[in-house]
Amino acid sequence: MSTTINPTDGTTLAFDVSGEGPAVVLLHGSALSRAIWRGLGYVRALEGFTVVRLDLRGHGRSGKPHDPAAYAMPLVVEDVLTVLDAAGVGAAHVVGYSFGSRVGFALAAGAPDRVVSLATLGGTYRSQRGEVEKVFFPGYLDAIRSGGMAAFAEGFEAAGNVLDPSTRAAFLANDAEALAAYFEATEAGEGLPESVLAQLTLPALLFAGTLDVPRLEQSRRAAELMPNARFVELPGRAHASTLAPSGPVLNELVPFLRAGGRGALGRWCLAEACPVPGD
Repeated sequence: MSTTINPTDGTTLAFDVSGEGPAVVLLHGSALSRAIWRGLGYVRALEGFTVVRLDLRGHGRSGKPHDPAAYAMPLVVEDVLTVLDAAGVGAAHVVGYSFGSRVGFALAAGAPDRVVSLATLGGTYRSQRGEVEKVFFPGYLDAIRSGGMAAFAEGFEAAGNVLDPSTRAAFLANDAEALAAYFEATEAGEGLPESVLAQLTLPALLFAGTLDVPRLEQSRRAAELMPNARFVELPGRAHASTLAPSGPVLNELVPFLRAGGRGALGRWCLAEACPVPGD
């Protein structure tokens, strides 16, 4: 594990880098950590790439501020760019799950020269006001505040969700006060306007489960708006089961990444001209 510091607010960022080849940065979802990608087999499947995994602020071994203002999206985007700089990566393929997908959309919009392609898993570009409890369970934030992460995990399962061991371990490892602040900021955050989404010309692959309402329709809508995006349905999957089992996801994701960049524009870039970072 390596660490670096966000220069704006001094938050410590934990990350690791493995492999060789084109860079891929993996961005986890809410209440998880970078460990999820190894636990579910994504790191192993990305042989031939330089894989950068980071713990987003408030998660894993990164800093855990207790102020909701510390989780504003511009700071999170700066975190990812700071880690890429520390890893010596100019531009990377970005793969994000859930909250990591929202970070990916914000990166593509705010730092397009650093993003080669974007893959989102159970993601959305829209505001999350009133939406987070639909992902977890009604009263999730009160459960965290009153009973900590054990109460959060229990409530999640009581709502009919199945927790795999990797996800359970990630949930229970969280700092409850930091995560409550993070979720407050998530509920208050803005999404990306569709007019901005329509200007994102990078190659994109957007996944959502057929039971993952409303991200199914939102991901489909994003693929319609983005000139060089493709939408992939994951049959029978809800939000919590987006990443696992990983095989069907990786069967689409790995070829997309291997075809990414300049050599793949004929396949993935449908517009007449698709910019390549560094040109």
